[in-house]
Amino acid sequence: MDNGEARSKFWKGVLVGALVMAFVGLIVVGVSAGIFLIGRSVIGNQIHAEADPGDTALAGENGEETAQLDLDAIGRKMEYIQDIVDSYFLYDEDPEKVEDGIYTGLMYGLEDPYAGYYNEEDFESLMEDTSGEYCGIGAMVQQEVKTGIVTVVRVFKDAPAYEAGMLPGDILYKVDGVSATGKDLDLLVKEDIRGEEGTSVNITVLRGEASEEVELKVERRQVEVPSVEYQMLEDQIGYVYVMQFDEVTSGQFASAVDDLESQGMEKLVIDMRDNPGGVLDTAVEMMAYVLPEDEMDGLLIYTEDKDGKGDRYFSKDGQIQVKSDYGYRAPGYPKTDGHELDIPIAVLVNGNSASASELFTGALQAYGSAVVVGTQTFGKGIVQNVIPLGDGTAVKLTTSRYYIPNGVCIHEVGVTPDVEVDLSEELKSEAVVDLEEDNQLAAAIEALQD
Repeated sequence: MDNGEARSKFWKGVLVGALVMAFVGLIVVGVSAGIFLIGRSVIGNQIHAEADPGDTALAGENGEETAQLDLDAIGRKMEYIQDIVDSYFLYDEDPEKVEDGIYTGLMYGLEDPYAGYYNEEDFESLMEDTSGEYCGIGAMVQQEVKTGIVTVVRVFKDAPAYEAGMLPGDILYKVDGVSATGKDLDLLVKEDIRGEEGTSVNITVLRGEASEEVELKVERRQVEVPSVEYQMLEDQIGYVYVMQFDEVTSGQFASAVDDLESQGMEKLVIDMRDNPGGVLDTAVEMMAYVLPEDEMDGLLIYTEDKDGKGDRYFSKDGQIQVKSDYGYRAPGYPKTDGHELDIPIAVLVNGNSASASELFTGALQAYGSAVVVGTQTFGKGIVQNVIPLGDGTAVKLTTSRYYIPNGVCIHEVGVTPDVEVDLSEELKSEAVVDLEEDNQLAAAIEALQD
């Protein structure tokens, strides 16, 4: 086989592999990457939509046919470009990097800011199991979707980042001299920030309105990730802070509420500020533990894909039930024993409350079970799935929308507080805010008195 024929087969294989496998791969279970520094993965929905790779058109949202790529024409053009590269390119070509670039470009062309391609190394890193402890720096970050800018939203007290002087609001500019902007956040965390215990990572942050460059040398250590913290405040007001929706969070949340109830709790503040989301099942379990079953038919949340299909999550007869248009039943949901909280509840949120935390807050607000206090939430109400392609690589793309029980999709809108109050300016740059000084918490407590 001559070089020209080999190139032809290579390019055609690249294109067909990228496109066909992206369609066929939709039958597998995917996970959605989180937006916080500890690198948890978010469990997405199982995808059962499957397209025939021989089809020339697929149905759009309203059933109309949508145009498809002309693989033959694209293949011919790419062969022509490859000939130009062979003839004129000054440097050596790395076929593996070129191929990765093609797949990356395909996902970029979808104009889905959450879409991406993972080569074999990246996918392996992405899927590494994580637990409640990790060797990192002890901070939470958030990535602005359109700009790719990574910002610190929380620094944990006595963790390495706290000791090094990192502050909320700092922009991660460089990690060991390499730009952090625009890189997939999970990979930035797992490949660059986390590492062996006792080693250090050099992080350059931009701070303040003047974007002052601040160099921080942060030692990596085992950091125990807090999931739920709670205490009884004055006047028998319980306070529960939920940092993220981890696998263990629903159990910890229930235990916290039970303990506070045993202490005579009469009112409750649930703090969801800076909570980036997490495991959907956990959010559903927590909703079912708090909400009554006798309204809205016990509906908690539901999803819809481009064909109007999805999953509906209910709290019925003391159990969590899932009704799916895909013909399967999600296993493993525990009984709730009909538990509900029939006391005044306030939920604290801010602009960094995202995804599952918004769904939890929105559901309580829709039921009239809680007053929401703080600032407008982030507005992420869509599902991303990481879809393995069968060769060690994967793609990530948006597959459906989330809806709260009253039929509202909070994507790009967020949850609007019933009582709007921003954190005091002098507290925004504090690494740790004492509850006694927290004006948003004070506003939530006041709202509970009404």
